[in-house]
Amino acid sequence: MRRTALILAPWLLLILLWYAVAYSGLVNPSLMPTPHQVALRMHELLGGRLPRDIWMSTQRVFLGVALGILLAVPVGFLLGWYREVRRFVDPLINFFRALPPIALIPLVVIYFGIGEPAKVIILFYAAFFAGVIVMYEGIAQISPIFVRVARTLGATDMEIFRKVIVPLTVPHILTALRVALGVAWATLVASELIAAQQGLGALIQNAGSFFQLDIIYVGIICIGFIALAMDLALRTASRRLVAWQDRIGA
Repeated sequence: MRRTALILAPWLLLILLWYAVAYSGLVNPSLMPTPHQVALRMHELLGGRLPRDIWMSTQRVFLGVALGILLAVPVGFLLGWYREVRRFVDPLINFFRALPPIALIPLVVIYFGIGEPAKVIILFYAAFFAGVIVMYEGIAQISPIFVRVARTLGATDMEIFRKVIVPLTVPHILTALRVALGVAWATLVASELIAAQQGLGALIQNAGSFFQLDIIYVGIICIGFIALAMDLALRTASRRLVAWQDRIGA
């Protein structure tokens, strides 16, 4: 009961605060729909386009993150494990990481058109650079004493990689995946600026054009809760896959 209360309390406080601001008179009522108005609009949209929008956006994010992490893991490993490679590539990684994906949209449209590949490429870009930074910082901090102990005990290079390096790398892969997912969902609306007809980003943009604030709130809430559900799933997987790892407050 205590754990349930701790989980629900922040959401209840947020809703109460939302109602308080909406009815306080500080904000024009036409500029802030109440929670129940947003809930009614969401119920209405669930019988229409919303499920399809959720599916399209989730599919784009999943594909972009999957491709980004598949490349970020080996690149991050190389950067973290080989100091000279890191010194050579690090300036380029940090240069491109600092570029906002939305700034690349005109170039992506020119080179890849306005179809699904263009949207996935924007999400891939965001996920890759977020993931590769987490990976190589994590790998670089692995203590070499583990490798030395394994060699002292007679382990071969393959055994060291399989039984020492891979287990120590798993937590960083999972963290990179969590960070990449968060960045990808944050980049979703930008990616769906590219002539998207469906998706939560397109839903928000179309609603903004017609001043439909309740629909904008619906889109934002959907993005937040889907991202939260994915993050919770990854945290659950992390606890099982790295149960051996000591954690503060575990």
